[in-house]
Amino acid sequence: MLIQGFNSLLGLLQLAFTAFAAFAFIDALTRREDAYRAAGKQSKPFWLIVLGIALAVSLLFRIMSFLPIIGLIAVIVYTVDVRPAVREVSGGPRRGGPRGSSSDGPYGPYNGGR
Repeated sequence: MLIQGFNSLLGLLQLAFTAFAAFAFIDALTRREDAYRAAGKQSKPFWLIVLGIALAVSLLFRIMSFLPIIGLIAVIVYTVDVRPAVREVSGGPRRGGPRGSSSDGPYGPYNGGR
């Protein structure tokens, strides 16, 4: 009973990792090539190869082996480092709508009492 529960938990983790890798691969596929260079990250083909291998590994190997963990690290690096930098350069949508200056208040820019 306990082993079946553990195996079903691993199956859910495997499914979540595969979905996460697929999301990262599709996101990298839809970004412009020049945005990667402007952000100072590796090229678009590099990230497509890395994320494609991570996706293939997530489909072929079980989550508890060595290769899927390396693939998961690559997907996390893309998601938390490369993706925000590329979105910033390419002018992608941001959460919360348009952003102003850090000194903007609810009624407009704060000018320091001048």
